[in-house]
Amino acid sequence: MFEVFDDKHFMKKAVQEAQRAMERGEVPVGAVVVCENQIIARSHNSTEMLTDVTAHAEIIAITAASTYLGSKYLNNCTLYVTLEPCIMCAGALNWAKLGRLVYGASDDKKGFMTYGKQLLHPKTKVEYGIRMEECTGLLNDFFKSKRGSLRDG
Repeated sequence: MFEVFDDKHFMKKAVQEAQRAMERGEVPVGAVVVCENQIIARSHNSTEMLTDVTAHAEIIAITAASTYLGSKYLNNCTLYVTLEPCIMCAGALNWAKLGRLVYGASDDKKGFMTYGKQLLHPKTKVEYGIRMEECTGLLNDFFKSKRGSLRDG
């Protein structure tokens, strides 16, 4: 029997990726790309490890999913990401013609919605707030620990 998973299930997988990022000292953002109810790509922020400001979870996930599918377009895919994408990532999602975007926590400072949904492809559907408390909690814990280590140092 083929099991169908819901948004909460896939966002939980993105949260697990965010936890991996945090364990590595990265800002805890995780992402998974789902196509036909199957995860085809997993990623988390890797900007520190790769010394690359573009190594956001979304960018890495787009590359991995495109490689898996053998296509630069992700129009039949959903990206689950724990934090609202920045404008760089929204631009990449636009070019990839992402079918659907689901994010957990909003980013009032650097999120793409400060500019509006028009940064995404016109056919991309957007949903947000899935596991929001969990996603926000990870980010808050990470930045509290950073502030604490700055005071201690």
